[in-house]
Amino acid sequence: MTTSQRFYQQLGEVLAQEPAVVATTVKVVGSAPREVGAKMAVYGEGSILGTIGGGAGEGKVIEQALIALKKRKEAKNRLIEIDLTGAPNKDTQGICGGKVQVWLEVWAGKQAIALTANILEVFRTGQSTALVTCLAGDRSPHLVNEQSMEKYTHSTAHIENGHFVEIIQPPPALLIVGGGHVAVALAQSAHFAGFQIAVQDDRPSFVTSDRFPQAMFLSHSISDVLAHFTVHSQLYVALVARGFSQDVKALTTLLQRPVAYKYVGAIGSQKRIRRVCQAMEKQDIPLERLSNF
Repeated sequence: MTTSQRFYQQLGEVLAQEPAVVATTVKVVGSAPREVGAKMAVYGEGSILGTIGGGAGEGKVIEQALIALKKRKEAKNRLIEIDLTGAPNKDTQGICGGKVQVWLEVWAGKQAIALTANILEVFRTGQSTALVTCLAGDRSPHLVNEQSMEKYTHSTAHIENGHFVEIIQPPPALLIVGGGHVAVALAQSAHFAGFQIAVQDDRPSFVTSDRFPQAMFLSHSISDVLAHFTVHSQLYVALVARGFSQDVKALTTLLQRPVAYKYVGAIGSQKRIRRVCQAMEKQDIPLERLSNF
């Protein structure tokens, strides 16, 4: 689970109980401890999720967020500036060298809970979207549909026409077919590289959370795994199964499902790969989708 995904999951749990103020870094000039798009949620008596950089600047944001929570019926969303220049005779919150603008917005009630759930669904399905926050006016943050994504040419968080636009691009998913020692090493490396991990092996003792603590999905059935990733747009597959017959069985299932794969690869000698391809051809299963195989 990515840091962003974990943030929204925890935020949803908070919102089910009480309102929160979401603080988002929307502009950075010069040097700052966090990038544009960094988020923190403030709730209760000063509890926080995430961070916008720590230090006195973050303390100022927490202070203003608590005021907004206490007076949320009349308080408006607002933009505050953190001065990190270290300049004398200024209200300075740090000496990093730059200035940061942070947008404070109260998230509360069914609408905020639904928005959080929709964001988490985006992560689950692997679809890209954009979270748009109006910096002028009273419109609540909202997600845009896939068609509207085309008008946002930037690939990172940015301010555009009075709106702060955050591109939500879930991480790619790697389905590892096979649960042996190669799969364990591959899962560790791929997780470190930013992939979400799913592992399938028909041997129950080989697909456990102890062997694959990084995995978001473990299964004995490749059909069940693919059903989970039916609409995922960033799915990679690595066949590291224990034998030739498992490769063939997995590929047969993969190619018979309407899933868009970014890549399908297998471990083994050239002879083994040729035999797999020949076995697929004998079953009249087209290999055109395996251009990267």
